[in-house]
Amino acid sequence: MAVNRPSAATAHWWRDAAIYQIYVRSFADGDGDGTGDLAGVRARLPHLVELGVDALWFTPWYLSPLADGGYDVADYRTIDPAFGTLAEAEKLIAEAREQGIRTIIDIVPNHVSDQHAWFAAALAAGPGSPERELFHFRSGRGPDGALPPNDWVSEFGGTPWTRLDDGDWYLHLFAAQQPDLNWAHPAVRQEHEDVLRFWFERGVAGVRIDSAALLAKDPALPDFTAGHDPHPYVDRDELHDIYRSWRAIADEYGAVFVGEVWLPDAERFARYLRPDELHTAFNFNFLACPWDAGLLRSAIDGTLAEHAAVGAPATWVLCNHDVTRTVTRYGRENTGFDFAAKTYGTPTDLRLGTRRARAAALLSLALPGAAYLYQGEELGLPEADIPRDRIQDPMHFRSGGTDPGRDGCRVPLPWSAGAPYAGFGSTVEPWLPQPADWASYAADLQHTDPDSMLSLYREALRLRRTEPGFRDTGTAGERLEWLPTPPGVLAFTRADRLICVVNLTGESVEPPAHTEVLLSSGPLTDGGRIPHDTAAWLRG
Repeated sequence: MAVNRPSAATAHWWRDAAIYQIYVRSFADGDGDGTGDLAGVRARLPHLVELGVDALWFTPWYLSPLADGGYDVADYRTIDPAFGTLAEAEKLIAEAREQGIRTIIDIVPNHVSDQHAWFAAALAAGPGSPERELFHFRSGRGPDGALPPNDWVSEFGGTPWTRLDDGDWYLHLFAAQQPDLNWAHPAVRQEHEDVLRFWFERGVAGVRIDSAALLAKDPALPDFTAGHDPHPYVDRDELHDIYRSWRAIADEYGAVFVGEVWLPDAERFARYLRPDELHTAFNFNFLACPWDAGLLRSAIDGTLAEHAAVGAPATWVLCNHDVTRTVTRYGRENTGFDFAAKTYGTPTDLRLGTRRARAAALLSLALPGAAYLYQGEELGLPEADIPRDRIQDPMHFRSGGTDPGRDGCRVPLPWSAGAPYAGFGSTVEPWLPQPADWASYAADLQHTDPDSMLSLYREALRLRRTEPGFRDTGTAGERLEWLPTPPGVLAFTRADRLICVVNLTGESVEPPAHTEVLLSSGPLTDGGRIPHDTAAWLRG
């Protein structure tokens, strides 16, 4: 397949792109079997074109037993049959590109599925074999090796070690069906470099790197000690050599990387964004930030400062396939996000949450850098309550049932109010049940409603694309400058006299001097004041 390498004029498209995340299983069902697929995505490309996004980020679409929503990959070069075929993926990449939309795919380098050919060979070969050197196999501790090799804790809770009948234990920082790869082994590095080339040759414009800071481990796999430096498996220095080699490959194709890097240390985080490493990384401080003016401003300032140090653009995101949907989160007393705080029965005011989510959309889209939009956010979807007997997320089961898991933000999308299963496309019940009121959020209802969440996003993305002041090519003049405001109000300017104002107080406020209102998240007062929990884009 011919590769569309970017021209000089479009080489930096990723610096200020609007990127739409597609969780294929829940986006649209093209063959009616209850599971979203690539045919469904292709059928809904007009929606994405009209929405005005620049790229699509697909969560893993590879062959997988789906023990963790596709993040347990059995074959990186094969599309899972539930989603389609490799030929369909190639056609989707090409069709989207013809309509001005690039494709970003997920790579999951920390681990594979326990059904991956490498792991099957390792199990068959037995203890001490070369096949097991591709993973982290160890003998246990204690009498008869009955205790795990170390005291690490899985990202999903509990021990990250599973013992085999032959006595060996293997490491899995996530679910037991996701054995961690040994990145000190040259074959592991070579395989992933080959996979990158495989997809770049098929026209993929970028790669999102899952759990990007976890790949390298201390070879001794020591017990975890608080304050241990370096950490035995998080943010180890060996990672940077890996990503430099990846960057050299991406540069051959004009492709880009975005890393999933959860790190509290700003200086350590910025190292991943040096000019010869990753292009961008997700901004989790902003995503998890409560609806509070002071905290949001601190998150924005901190983000811009740490990125400026290495000349990288920031990224802004409100929600993704792991995080409580924005409308629900902002409608709760605690408006921040923390995995450890998720619980059943949290009171939620969806009307309030929707109002704040609309304002947050304008805030995030006005900031310099790239913006990520998770599917369904443009419809204002809330988090769904999944019946306990229908939950599939391993995070729920690993918690002993106390964590509701992540399925609530992964419910199949509503497209047509009058169609079965809200037009998701299924002739049978979708893989996750839709709430009884799901059809009220359908895209066809919102399409013609000028006050809908969909209309707000379409207009915001149109302005973001056409107004020169929203561009971010890396020059200082395109950054933001804060304006003086009363407590609880955020206001900043961008180039070309653009102003963004967000009122997080409990009463209306007077906006800065301006000549034009470009867009607001809700109606302004008769006197032009900005009501509480409302944002506006102005021209000064």
